[in-house]
Amino acid sequence: MLAPFRITVCGIDELDEHCAAQVSHVLSILDPGWPVPSAFGGFGEHERLELRFHDVIEDQPGMTAPRLEDVASLLAFGRDMAAAPRPDAHLLVHCHAGVSRSTAAMAVILAQALPGSPAEAMFEEVLRIRPGAWPNLRIVELADALLDREGALVAAAHGVYRRQVVRRPDLVAAMRSSGRAREVATVGADRVPQC
Repeated sequence: MLAPFRITVCGIDELDEHCAAQVSHVLSILDPGWPVPSAFGGFGEHERLELRFHDVIEDQPGMTAPRLEDVASLLAFGRDMAAAPRPDAHLLVHCHAGVSRSTAAMAVILAQALPGSPAEAMFEEVLRIRPGAWPNLRIVELADALLDREGALVAAAHGVYRRQVVRRPDLVAAMRSSGRAREVATVGADRVPQC
């Protein structure tokens, strides 16, 4: 295990499964206006940061994109956790599906906690616990700048997209139609095997 503390990534529908997992820290990423999940009542005592933005990578009318302040807040939460690590430290990061915002957040928190490790290792760790990960590029880009990783985190995220598209070529059209074409731009979609 690469992470300096236990890590979990999940979606809202899976939160109940982690009530007994002795989670010490929760990063909760929700759409604006979404109710706070009731599952947190069963988690016991834990520290929690709640952020609210949509799973988009570009500014769009009616949508709240991740902002620099959001990414700075999630990094501060991770930094505080890593600065005084408890022996039982367990970070759970969730978004709606546990695929994009949460996986990006977990990868950049790990990158901050392990600054000497290659960026690819952070995403490998996230893929190990969440094989369907498709990290939100905007979160990764903002964190890359804040952590002075000089594009390494962004390049590693592109590597994840390439791997996922080989497994699921249908993701190219889905990402393009949802306004996330920049995430598949470096995949070389013309070379992706067709079903």
